[in-house]
Amino acid sequence: MLIEQPARFLRWLYPHAVWRMSPRERAVYLTFDDGPIPEATPYVLDVLDQFGAKATFFMVGDNAHRYPELLAEVRRRGHAVGNHTYNHIGGFRWSTWKYLFNVHKCSELLNTKLFRPPHGWMRAVQYRTMRIFGYKVVMWDLVTRDYSRRLTAEDVLDNVKRYARNGSIITFHDSLKSIDKLRVMLPQAIQWLQDQGYEFRRIEEQ
Repeated sequence: MLIEQPARFLRWLYPHAVWRMSPRERAVYLTFDDGPIPEATPYVLDVLDQFGAKATFFMVGDNAHRYPELLAEVRRRGHAVGNHTYNHIGGFRWSTWKYLFNVHKCSELLNTKLFRPPHGWMRAVQYRTMRIFGYKVVMWDLVTRDYSRRLTAEDVLDNVKRYARNGSIITFHDSLKSIDKLRVMLPQAIQWLQDQGYEFRRIEEQ
């Protein structure tokens, strides 16, 4: 559970980040990290269309640069776009200014103030500086672990069923590591959430 639904002490590290939306509303916020790529993102978009669901895509800038048609398609279908750094870099391995330069490079391409750090971590000074520059840092209330080689598609679906709740920000990945599981479980997960009465909403910049 420490991974799937972050403990309070993890949320304490980044107190002004968005970990969960309103618990009073029967809604969840589907997010997809690491794309866009042609092997995964079009499938995800088609499944979302099937259910009339909107989502937020935290994109790696280099991927968006290589596949501008997918960036445009995500937006055309009414989804939100967020920044996931230009090269999917971890904050602990980079100086604050090199990290921010990489974020800014991605921001120039995507034109968004939504930001999610790769791996969910960055240095405290990087986090504070991001806020000074006006970024809205979005974490998660539930990470499905669809990227894990140790989990089956059924395990990932069980994580959704076990931990989703009002206001959950649910993290999937439109990536090569996840696509085989998504093809099996993503429609089932969205159908189950819909059957529980959840709305699907985008994360807005304001």
